[in-house]
Amino acid sequence: MKKYISLAKDFNRDPAGRFLSDGPFSGEKFREELLYPALKDPKIEKVIVELNGLGGVGSSFWDEAFGGLIRNDQLPLNEIRVKLEIRCEDASLIKHVWSFINSASAGE
Repeated sequence: MKKYISLAKDFNRDPAGRFLSDGPFSGEKFREELLYPALKDPKIEKVIVELNGLGGVGSSFWDEAFGGLIRNDQLPLNEIRVKLEIRCEDASLIKHVWSFINSASAGE
């Protein structure tokens, strides 16, 4: 089974902030409520996160939402690579998001 998550439609078009204390649409909230549960669900083989339709999103959101999978949730990089697919018309944004995952894995 595949799980589709549209960040703009299922969460917010203008997510911002790192922590829950930063506001209602933080990276921590997205990770804890949508992304991590989908990745840990054994019935879901692939989690597809769609990034189209977003306004400007800051680095702190991306780092917490995606890098936090490794730093906070202790998911192994190889598990994330197998199960997570990021889609966007802007290929540079996909690379940008993966850079936070890779950096967290390297302990940066």
